[in-house]
Amino acid sequence: MTPRRRTALITGGIGGFGLALARLLLGRDFTVALADLDVEQGQKVAEELDVLFIPLDVGDLAANHRAVALVESHYNALDAVFLNAGIVGRQDPTAPLDMKAYEAILDANLHGVTYGIDAAKPALRRAGGGRIVVTASLAGLVPMPGDPLYSMTKSAALAYSRAIAPHLAEQGITLSIVCPGFADTPLIGPMRSAFEDAGFPILTADDVAAALLLAHDEAEAGSAYVVQPGSPPMPYRFRNVPAARDPSGASVAVPTGLSAHSPAGEPGQPS
Repeated sequence: MTPRRRTALITGGIGGFGLALARLLLGRDFTVALADLDVEQGQKVAEELDVLFIPLDVGDLAANHRAVALVESHYNALDAVFLNAGIVGRQDPTAPLDMKAYEAILDANLHGVTYGIDAAKPALRRAGGGRIVVTASLAGLVPMPGDPLYSMTKSAALAYSRAIAPHLAEQGITLSIVCPGFADTPLIGPMRSAFEDAGFPILTADDVAAALLLAHDEAEAGSAYVVQPGSPPMPYRFRNVPAARDPSGASVAVPTGLSAHSPAGEPGQPS
Protein backbone atom coordinates (compact mmCIF):
# COMPACT_ATOMS: atom_id res chain seq x y z
CA MET A 1 0.00 0.00 0.00
CA THR A 2 1.17 3.52 -0.76
CA PRO A 3 1.53 5.60 2.44
CA ARG A 4 -0.91 8.50 2.53
CA ARG A 5 0.45 12.02 2.27
CA ARG A 6 0.67 13.90 5.54
CA THR A 7 -1.62 16.89 6.00
CA ALA A 8 -0.81 20.20 7.69
CA LEU A 9 -3.03 23.10 8.71
CA ILE A 10 -1.44 26.56 8.95
CA THR A 11 -3.27 29.44 10.63
CA GLY A 12 -2.22 32.90 9.53
CA GLY A 13 -1.49 30.92 6.40
CA ILE A 14 -1.24 33.64 3.79
CA GLY A 15 1.08 35.98 5.72
CA GLY A 16 4.84 35.97 5.39
CA PHE A 17 5.70 33.03 7.63
CA GLY A 18 2.62 30.99 6.75
CA LEU A 19 3.03 31.26 3.00
CA ALA A 20 6.76 30.50 3.12
CA LEU A 21 6.04 27.48 5.33
CA ALA A 22 3.31 26.26 2.97
CA ARG A 23 5.78 26.23 0.09
CA LEU A 24 8.28 24.23 2.16
CA LEU A 25 5.65 21.70 3.19
CA LEU A 26 4.42 21.27 -0.37
CA GLY A 27 8.02 20.58 -1.35
CA ARG A 28 8.00 17.82 1.27
CA ASP A 29 4.89 16.29 -0.34
CA PHE A 30 2.46 17.40 2.38
CA THR A 31 -1.07 18.31 1.57
CA VAL A 32 -1.71 21.75 3.02
CA ALA A 33 -4.67 23.75 4.28
CA LEU A 34 -4.28 27.48 4.85
CA ALA A 35 -6.55 29.36 7.25
CA ASP A 36 -6.72 33.14 7.43
CA LEU A 37 -9.08 36.09 7.83
CA ASP A 38 -8.20 37.60 4.43
CA VAL A 39 -10.62 35.70 2.21
CA GLU A 40 -9.86 37.48 -1.06
CA GLN A 41 -6.09 37.00 -0.83
CA GLY A 42 -6.52 33.53 0.65
CA GLN A 43 -8.50 32.33 -2.34
CA LYS A 44 -5.85 33.70 -4.71
CA VAL A 45 -3.08 31.93 -2.82
CA ALA A 46 -5.07 28.70 -2.63
CA GLU A 47 -5.57 28.72 -6.39
CA GLU A 48 -1.90 29.48 -7.02
CA LEU A 49 -0.63 26.69 -4.75
CA ASP A 50 -3.54 24.27 -5.31
CA VAL A 51 -4.28 23.97 -1.59
CA LEU A 52 -7.38 24.20 0.58
CA PHE A 53 -8.20 27.65 1.94
CA ILE A 54 -10.40 28.11 5.03
CA PRO A 55 -11.64 31.54 6.17
CA LEU A 56 -10.89 31.61 9.90
CA ASP A 57 -11.09 34.01 12.81
CA VAL A 58 -8.70 32.29 15.23
CA GLY A 59 -10.31 34.16 18.14
CA ASP A 60 -13.49 32.09 17.66
CA LEU A 61 -13.34 28.68 19.38
CA ALA A 62 -16.17 27.13 17.35
CA ALA A 63 -14.60 28.38 14.11
CA ASN A 64 -11.33 26.66 14.99
CA HIS A 65 -13.17 23.37 15.49
CA ARG A 66 -15.02 23.82 12.19
CA ALA A 67 -11.74 24.49 10.37
CA VAL A 68 -10.17 21.30 11.73
CA ALA A 69 -13.29 19.31 10.83
CA LEU A 70 -13.16 20.68 7.30
CA VAL A 71 -9.51 19.64 6.91
CA GLU A 72 -10.32 16.14 8.15
CA SER A 73 -13.28 15.79 5.82
CA HIS A 74 -11.27 17.09 2.85
CA TYR A 75 -8.05 15.16 3.43
CA ASN A 76 -9.29 12.32 5.72
CA ALA A 77 -6.74 13.12 8.45
CA LEU A 78 -4.72 15.88 10.07
CA ASP A 79 -1.10 15.29 11.06
CA ALA A 80 0.39 18.70 11.84
CA VAL A 81 -0.95 22.07 12.95
CA PHE A 82 1.04 25.30 12.79
CA LEU A 83 -0.59 27.96 14.98
CA ASN A 84 0.95 30.92 13.25
CA ALA A 85 -1.68 33.69 13.25
CA GLY A 86 -0.74 36.87 15.07
CA ILE A 87 -0.82 40.67 15.07
CA VAL A 88 1.14 43.48 16.67
CA GLY A 89 -0.45 45.79 19.19
CA ARG A 90 -2.34 48.91 18.15
CA GLN A 91 -2.27 50.37 21.65
CA ASP A 92 -0.19 53.41 22.53
CA PRO A 93 1.54 52.31 25.79
CA THR A 94 1.15 55.81 27.22
CA ALA A 95 -2.59 56.12 26.45
CA PRO A 96 -5.62 54.75 28.35
CA LEU A 97 -6.39 51.14 27.52
CA ASP A 98 -8.13 50.75 24.18
CA MET A 99 -10.46 47.79 24.78
CA LYS A 100 -10.99 47.10 21.10
CA ALA A 101 -7.27 46.89 20.45
CA TYR A 102 -6.77 44.87 23.65
CA GLU A 103 -9.38 42.28 22.76
CA ALA A 104 -8.12 42.03 19.17
CA ILE A 105 -4.57 41.15 20.19
CA LEU A 106 -5.79 38.68 22.82
CA ASP A 107 -7.90 36.95 20.17
CA ALA A 108 -5.13 36.70 17.60
CA ASN A 109 -2.06 35.99 19.72
CA LEU A 110 -3.40 34.11 22.74
CA HIS A 111 -6.85 32.72 21.97
CA GLY A 112 -5.59 31.68 18.54
CA VAL A 113 -3.17 29.35 20.35
CA THR A 114 -5.41 28.03 23.12
CA TYR A 115 -8.40 27.57 20.81
CA GLY A 116 -6.22 26.10 18.07
CA ILE A 117 -4.74 23.52 20.43
CA ASP A 118 -8.18 22.59 21.71
CA ALA A 119 -9.48 22.08 18.18
CA ALA A 120 -6.43 20.17 16.97
CA LYS A 121 -6.16 17.62 19.80
CA PRO A 122 -8.98 15.25 18.84
CA ALA A 123 -8.00 15.22 15.15
CA LEU A 124 -4.34 14.54 15.87
CA ARG A 125 -5.31 11.72 18.23
CA ARG A 126 -7.50 10.22 15.51
CA ALA A 127 -4.51 10.32 13.16
CA GLY A 128 -2.46 8.32 15.66
CA GLY A 129 -0.54 11.34 16.96
CA GLY A 130 0.98 14.40 15.41
CA ARG A 131 2.68 17.74 15.83
CA ILE A 132 1.67 21.23 16.89
CA VAL A 133 4.08 24.12 16.35
CA VAL A 134 3.24 27.52 17.87
CA THR A 135 4.69 30.73 16.46
CA ALA A 136 5.52 32.87 19.48
CA SER A 137 8.19 35.59 19.53
CA LEU A 138 11.37 36.72 21.23
CA ALA A 139 9.06 39.32 22.77
CA GLY A 140 7.65 36.43 24.79
CA LEU A 141 11.12 35.90 26.32
CA VAL A 142 12.42 39.48 26.41
CA PRO A 143 9.84 42.22 27.09
CA MET A 144 9.41 44.78 24.31
CA PRO A 145 8.53 48.15 25.91
CA GLY A 146 7.34 49.54 22.58
CA ASP A 147 4.47 47.03 22.49
CA PRO A 148 3.58 45.71 25.97
CA LEU A 149 0.41 43.96 24.79
CA TYR A 150 2.35 42.04 22.17
CA SER A 151 4.90 40.97 24.80
CA MET A 152 2.11 39.97 27.18
CA THR A 153 0.24 37.83 24.67
CA LYS A 154 3.36 36.14 23.32
CA SER A 155 4.59 35.41 26.86
CA ALA A 156 1.21 33.93 27.75
CA ALA A 157 1.07 31.81 24.60
CA LEU A 158 4.58 30.55 25.29
CA ALA A 159 3.82 29.69 28.93
CA TYR A 160 0.53 27.96 28.08
CA SER A 161 2.17 25.94 25.32
CA ARG A 162 5.02 24.79 27.56
CA ALA A 163 2.62 23.88 30.38
CA ILE A 164 0.24 21.85 28.23
CA ALA A 165 2.96 20.13 26.16
CA PRO A 166 3.54 17.25 28.66
CA HIS A 167 -0.19 16.45 28.70
CA LEU A 168 -0.28 16.39 24.90
CA ALA A 169 2.82 14.21 24.77
CA GLU A 170 0.94 11.55 26.72
CA GLN A 171 -1.54 11.52 23.83
CA GLY A 172 1.12 11.17 21.15
CA ILE A 173 1.10 14.88 20.26
CA THR A 174 4.38 16.82 20.32
CA LEU A 175 3.94 20.54 20.84
CA SER A 176 6.84 22.94 20.36
CA ILE A 177 7.28 26.68 20.04
CA VAL A 178 9.30 28.94 17.75
CA CYS A 179 10.37 32.40 18.96
CA PRO A 180 11.60 34.55 16.06
CA GLY A 181 13.29 37.89 16.41
CA PHE A 182 12.35 40.79 14.15
CA ALA A 183 11.46 39.58 10.66
CA ASP A 184 10.77 41.25 7.34
CA THR A 185 6.99 40.85 7.20
CA PRO A 186 4.14 43.40 7.10
CA LEU A 187 3.97 43.21 10.92
CA ILE A 188 7.10 45.33 11.37
CA GLY A 189 5.57 47.96 9.04
CA PRO A 190 6.67 51.42 10.17
CA MET A 191 9.65 50.01 12.08
CA ARG A 192 11.39 48.78 8.91
CA SER A 193 13.11 52.08 8.14
CA ALA A 194 14.46 52.27 11.69
CA PHE A 195 16.09 48.85 11.27
CA GLU A 196 17.55 49.87 7.91
CA ASP A 197 18.92 53.16 9.28
CA ALA A 198 20.54 51.33 12.21
CA GLY A 199 21.97 48.56 10.03
CA PHE A 200 20.09 46.05 12.19
CA PRO A 201 19.76 42.63 10.52
CA ILE A 202 16.25 41.16 10.33
CA LEU A 203 15.04 37.69 9.51
CA THR A 204 13.38 36.72 6.26
CA ALA A 205 10.08 34.86 6.17
CA ASP A 206 12.01 31.90 4.76
CA ASP A 207 14.32 31.91 7.81
CA VAL A 208 11.35 31.59 10.14
CA ALA A 209 9.55 29.03 7.97
CA ALA A 210 12.66 26.84 8.02
CA ALA A 211 12.71 27.06 11.84
CA LEU A 212 9.03 26.10 12.02
CA LEU A 213 9.70 23.07 9.86
CA LEU A 214 12.76 22.17 11.98
CA ALA A 215 10.63 22.33 15.12
CA HIS A 216 8.06 20.08 13.46
CA ASP A 217 10.72 17.55 12.52
CA GLU A 218 12.98 17.50 15.56
CA ALA A 219 11.64 19.37 18.59
CA GLU A 220 11.01 17.73 21.93
CA ALA A 221 7.71 18.38 23.69
CA GLY A 222 7.63 21.86 25.20
CA SER A 223 10.87 23.08 23.65
CA ALA A 224 11.12 26.63 22.34
CA TYR A 225 13.42 27.46 19.44
CA VAL A 226 14.98 30.92 19.22
CA VAL A 227 15.51 32.30 15.71
CA GLN A 228 17.90 35.22 15.21
CA PRO A 229 19.70 36.54 12.12
CA GLY A 230 23.12 35.00 11.58
CA SER A 231 22.53 31.97 13.84
CA PRO A 232 20.83 28.61 13.28
CA PRO A 233 17.58 28.00 15.18
CA MET A 234 18.38 26.66 18.63
CA PRO A 235 16.39 25.46 21.67
CA TYR A 236 16.18 28.12 24.36
CA ARG A 237 17.61 27.15 27.73
CA PHE A 238 15.12 28.33 30.33
CA ARG A 239 16.73 29.27 33.63
CA ASN A 240 15.75 27.39 36.76
CA VAL A 241 14.28 29.37 39.64
CA PRO A 242 15.60 28.85 43.18
CA ALA A 243 14.17 25.68 44.73
CA ALA A 244 12.01 25.60 47.85
CA ARG A 245 13.96 24.58 50.96
CA ASP A 246 12.88 22.72 54.07
CA PRO A 247 13.86 23.83 57.63
CA SER A 248 17.20 22.02 57.28
CA GLY A 249 18.03 24.05 54.18
CA ALA A 250 17.73 21.10 51.79
CA SER A 251 16.12 21.65 48.39
CA VAL A 252 12.66 20.15 48.01
CA ALA A 253 11.19 19.18 44.64
CA VAL A 254 7.66 20.14 43.62
CA PRO A 255 5.32 17.14 44.19
CA THR A 256 4.81 15.08 41.07
CA GLY A 257 1.38 15.10 39.48
CA LEU A 258 0.50 18.43 41.08
CA SER A 259 -2.76 19.74 39.63
CA ALA A 260 -5.57 22.03 40.71
CA HIS A 261 -7.92 19.58 39.04
CA SER A 262 -6.97 16.41 40.94
CA PRO A 263 -9.64 14.62 42.99
CA ALA A 264 -9.69 15.43 46.72
CA GLY A 265 -6.93 13.69 48.58
CA GLU A 266 -4.51 13.74 45.65
CA PRO A 267 -1.74 16.31 45.12
CA GLY A 268 -3.18 19.73 44.40
CA GLN A 269 -6.41 19.40 46.39
CA PRO A 270 -7.03 19.45 50.13
CA SER A 271 -8.63 16.36 51.64
